[in-house]
Amino acid sequence: MSEILYIQTEKNVEVYSPEIHLQDIAKLTCSDQKILNRNQVRRIMTIPGKKPGRYVVSALDLINAVAKEEKSLDVTHIGEANIVVTYRERPSGEKWKEYIKTGLVCILSFFGAAFSIMTFNTDVDIQKLFPQLYFQLTGTKPEGVTVLEFFYSLGIGIGVVFFFNHFGHGKPAIDPSPIEVQMRTYEEDVDKTLIAEKNRGEKKA
Repeated sequence: MSEILYIQTEKNVEVYSPEIHLQDIAKLTCSDQKILNRNQVRRIMTIPGKKPGRYVVSALDLINAVAKEEKSLDVTHIGEANIVVTYRERPSGEKWKEYIKTGLVCILSFFGAAFSIMTFNTDVDIQKLFPQLYFQLTGTKPEGVTVLEFFYSLGIGIGVVFFFNHFGHGKPAIDPSPIEVQMRTYEEDVDKTLIAEKNRGEKKA
């Protein structure tokens, strides 16, 4: 009875070496440790020009690479039919660059959100709204900033924290935040597009 090599693949993998081996993009298991060891280090592809980017690898390519060298081995595939391999250069350890990028993103996000809030406040004419509400509730005309503006400003900050479900290193709730959901949706759309383009290119060829 021939041995069976199980290959499990996921839709997204990230690698830092241009020389991609089977163990880099798939999980393998086999009852024969020798077979497992030599297939784990089996080279699957080399990134063209060592150019960082995303590349699509078919699970059939993995099976064929093993079948060419292991004539008597049965290969069973589990998982995704296509793998999106993201090749990146290994981080250099210069954290100050990451801090600068993070700072720039925070600054842009802050001013973008502030501008959005200001335009909303202008549209609803909030400078007239709060004095009217204060007069209706208390019967007196407000002088300067009232408690309504204070709690309104406080509520915006608290609302943002709970809506985006992220504060520091913790989360108020265990559910993923709206940003995480949108990012996951975006990644899935990108993966589908890359796979569709690869399949279209193979049909033309």
